[in-house]
Amino acid sequence: IMLLTDPEVESSLLISSDEGATYQKYRLSFYILSLLFHPEQEDWILAYSHDQKLYSSVEFGRKWQLVHERVAPNRFYWSKMGLDKEPGLIHLETSISEGQALYVTCKLQNCTDANKGKPFPGYIDPNSLVVQDEYVFVQVSTAGKPIYYVSAKRDVFTPMKLPKYTLPKDLHVISTDENRVVAAVQEWNQNETYNLYVSDMSGVYYTLALENVVSSMGPEGNVMVDLYEIAGIKGMFLANKKTDNQVKTYITYNRGRDWRLLQAPSRDLRGNSIHCVLPYCSLHLHLHVSANPYTSGNIASRDSAPGIIVASGSIGSELTTNNVSVFITSDAGNTWRQVRLLDNAQVLVPCATAICISRLSFDEGRQWNKYSFTNTPLFVDGVLGEPGEETLIMTIFGHVSHRSEWQLVKIDFRSIFNKRCTEADYQTWHLHNQGEPCLMGVKRIYRKLKPTSRCVMGKTYSVSMTSGPCDCTEADFECDYGYERRTDGKCAPAFWFNPSSMSRSCTTGMTFLNSTGYRKVVSNNCTAGVSVEYTARKQQCPVQAPKGLHLVTSEGTLMATLGTNVTFLVFLEEGDGARTSITLDFGDGHALTYSNVSSIEDGIKHIYKAVGIYRVTATGENSLGSETAMLYLHVTCQLEYIHLSAPFVAVRNKEVNLTAVLWPSQVGTVTYIWWIGNNTEPVITLEGSVACTFSREGITTVTVQVSAGNTILQDRKTIAVHEYFRSHLLTFSSNMDDHNPDVAEWRLDMSRVIRSALIQATGVREDQLLVTVLPGLPTAAEFFLLPDKQLTEGKPEKSSAHLDQLSEVLLSALNQNLVQFTLRPGVQVTVYAAHLSAAPLVDTSENHSGSAMLMLLSVVVVGLAVFVIYKFKSPAPSQSESFIRFLVPPPTNQNRSSGS
Repeated sequence: IMLLTDPEVESSLLISSDEGATYQKYRLSFYILSLLFHPEQEDWILAYSHDQKLYSSVEFGRKWQLVHERVAPNRFYWSKMGLDKEPGLIHLETSISEGQALYVTCKLQNCTDANKGKPFPGYIDPNSLVVQDEYVFVQVSTAGKPIYYVSAKRDVFTPMKLPKYTLPKDLHVISTDENRVVAAVQEWNQNETYNLYVSDMSGVYYTLALENVVSSMGPEGNVMVDLYEIAGIKGMFLANKKTDNQVKTYITYNRGRDWRLLQAPSRDLRGNSIHCVLPYCSLHLHLHVSANPYTSGNIASRDSAPGIIVASGSIGSELTTNNVSVFITSDAGNTWRQVRLLDNAQVLVPCATAICISRLSFDEGRQWNKYSFTNTPLFVDGVLGEPGEETLIMTIFGHVSHRSEWQLVKIDFRSIFNKRCTEADYQTWHLHNQGEPCLMGVKRIYRKLKPTSRCVMGKTYSVSMTSGPCDCTEADFECDYGYERRTDGKCAPAFWFNPSSMSRSCTTGMTFLNSTGYRKVVSNNCTAGVSVEYTARKQQCPVQAPKGLHLVTSEGTLMATLGTNVTFLVFLEEGDGARTSITLDFGDGHALTYSNVSSIEDGIKHIYKAVGIYRVTATGENSLGSETAMLYLHVTCQLEYIHLSAPFVAVRNKEVNLTAVLWPSQVGTVTYIWWIGNNTEPVITLEGSVACTFSREGITTVTVQVSAGNTILQDRKTIAVHEYFRSHLLTFSSNMDDHNPDVAEWRLDMSRVIRSALIQATGVREDQLLVTVLPGLPTAAEFFLLPDKQLTEGKPEKSSAHLDQLSEVLLSALNQNLVQFTLRPGVQVTVYAAHLSAAPLVDTSENHSGSAMLMLLSVVVVGLAVFVIYKFKSPAPSQSESFIRFLVPPPTNQNRSSGS
């Protein structure tokens, strides 16, 4: 016996080896969310923790070992004997990123990278791995469209073939027993219902079984489809179908080949006749199964009691929550009896008081007896029983009030069942569907207890069933893939299906099964009869040109990362796959050729060494023709940072250039989003530069966002817009470079220090001077002089003279080494005017020296080159940095009166 402590108190296991007489505590280093016991090895356990880690124990929880991290919840499975190579294998889904996961297999006690298996070549969608019986399912989404893959008997994965225009939005595997898959599919035009599809033995090809089955949301956000598989009888299901906004219950005895409504009871509890005529009136059942394994839910059936079904429901034209009763069938749904009425608060087991299970029936619900088990009313939370259901002792747990602790009540039935069953206590029962004894190709006869017998069958009892074969009829066959049942009951090809199409596994010189439009229902054991007429016929594979070639990446995306392996998958729908060669041209000057399709089932890997968009082409070719498929692959690398290059000061109504510098410079397809000033709509470009003008003076903010792949980075600058200004370059004493870390914050702080030093040395007003320190080494800066608005408003000639006067004051102080500041104790820095400063970057005078301007432009270009080379070795600038470096064309006759 294993008990888990309350995780809010401590994380421990209490283990008893003497049926609960004593317990030993084992402390855990993790908190257990769920446990998965091995189906055969009783001491082997998997434990899932709150931090997505999976642990294993081979000593019934006494010792634990970490198996894997980042495991998806409820996506880990034990291996299955006879299918997996070893019993200690674990199937699990691991999270890679927000939208990507991997399907891996691990050894129980040795889950290292060297021992991991990757049965599916590529990434899968998160929370899509399902390992059930001999089938494994995964999902891969390409451009928002899901593709579902299946592997049967641990073979290679193949895309599941639903009817062509199913276009599924969602898919859930309902059942995989008897070598067949039952899947619930929500199609493109459905919102609250699902369609049921059934597969062939491979789990690949699916046909429609029932439309518009009701679904609901489970307590944990999971989808619950209103389908119930009857225990004890293979091939029997109940489903609630929505028709004309009414929910009706249907039953099938042959795995969905045929469905019918339930015949309502002929009499009610009081013996009065019930007038209910099919198809206008029938019995409808609530099929929701309880998520709690200790409570019964709305319907119940058992392997040990074939043919007996207990369920709650209603009689009428549709399923309702009013006038709900409990109904029982003893003959597998052919006839039903109403046994008790329920109010809205009661569950399947009828209750007259708060002491649920106060009424018990021992004759299949024909008579009910009252029993009292507690002195005070007990609200039942669940029922505990030994595995195998052969025990005569039942444990009920519940609570007296909502604030009380659990109470346990043991009920011993040995005084009622006090004798062993003999042959006289049994009867034979013939399974049938409204009188038809041949179901799933056989006649089945069960040996079961008489309803009036009160005896103990014993632990060695097993359900006895004999069967005899039936001749095959049309009812034993369903429509094959690509075929639909017409109103006359015949199967005909769907409009989208070409019956002459062949699988790629059909090789010239071999044979294939040519469908007649029908396939025998899986697990149907009929013989002879019309079997030859409906069974697929063996024919020689014809020589056929390749057709239906598909090329995708294993991740299902059209994007790859530079320097990483890209796996391409090639599929061929029709043609001789064994004799069709495949050539894959990667679009970068490299290509590979394979002799046949089967040699590339695991995919073709390639590494791209340069960023770009590549046209990847796959060509399938044999002696009769060829087929080509292509895709355009975007190879990108991670964008690390961006820098917005913009002028620190701009002239009003004069065009300026804004440039986004990327690192690395080549990252693939990039989109630039520019937010300029107070504009509510951005400018979107594919180029890294834009030109703009500013019509108002003042401070304007410019933001650029760069989108590359899944990354979006941004940088922001503030630009001072003025009608006139002067600018001059500054240099510094050599000791400045020794203390320049070349980071944005340092440059901002230093700009304020230099500005203060210039103001102190010259007396220039604060509102007329701007300073910015430029990135890179050697350290350089630039100052901007702005005119006094009160003196020069509307007088361009005064603005020019005023700025010339201020410029001379600053240059004089700089040339006399009067501008100094203390960088740190003992470090005194002198500010100089840069060479060629007499030819300013922005000038309003009419006379210009051509040679001086040429020299200035040369210096600027060289400076820019030095900056770019150095910048790519430097840390990324922050978004708050203000940086200027721009080229100024010579003024024309039209702009000589203002700054350029």
